Amino acid sequence: MTVSIRRAGESDVDFLVELYADEDVRPFLAAAGSYDREGVVEKVSQDHDTGGLLVVELDGEAAGAMGWGLRNRRSRIAHVSGLAVHPRFRGRRLADDAARLLQHHLIRELGFHRIELEIYGFNERAQRHAERSGFVREGVKRKAYAQDGGWVDGVLYALVAEDLSAPEETSR
Repeated sequence: MTVSIRRAGESDVDFLVELYADEDVRPFLAAAGSYDREGVVEKVSQDHDTGGLLVVELDGEAAGAMGWGLRNRRSRIAHVSGLAVHPRFRGRRLADDAARLLQHHLIRELGFHRIELEIYGFNERAQRHAERSGFVREGVKRKAYAQDGGWVDGVLYALVAEDLSAPEETSR
């Protein structure tokens, strides 16, 4: 299987809206994000120099999405978010391969030094994914986000250029 990532375009909007609306995906995305058609169209049209929405493909078929944004230009820090894999593609470690591709793109091709991400404390599956794909757990923002009438933690992860291994082949 060959995993690839590419910049999302207008032709991906329907897939992305469906993906983000899936009941097995939506609860794990940032509550403040805009995942309706209007929000997706805005993300798709974002300038790729300061961030963007990417489509994850498996053997050329859209299978998921993820985004990134500029956190700090002077210190060359990017923030990644919104990793979602369509339920019919789960269980193949597709997200791990896609995350590594994005890491290499941001650090090797775009020159970032640090990549950060934050995961809800209850999302243990995403935390395991972050660690498998090379991110280092840096801390916890305790009771940082209001959700479902309560408070949830945000778990902070990062990867710096020195953590990144040599480029890997992602075809299996």
